Amino acid sequence: MSEINYTKAFTELQEIVHEIENGEISVDVLSKKVKRAAELIKICKSKLTSTEEDVSRILKELASADEPEAEV
Repeated sequence: MSEINYTKAFTELQEIVHEIENGEISVDVLSKKVKRAAELIKICKSKLTSTEEDVSRILKELASADEPEAEV
């Protein structure tokens, strides 16, 4: 299975939540949808964490580039 991007995962998760909230999912399918929602939440959380780490690293690099170098 190819890796799903954040936007697609989040959109699919929203669709599942909408179906559940509106009673559009039968009891027979509910367990499958809840399991898929859990997978999508993990994907979204992982991508958000990774992005946060990347942004923090970049900001630290920028901050260190702005600091004057210590004289030797």
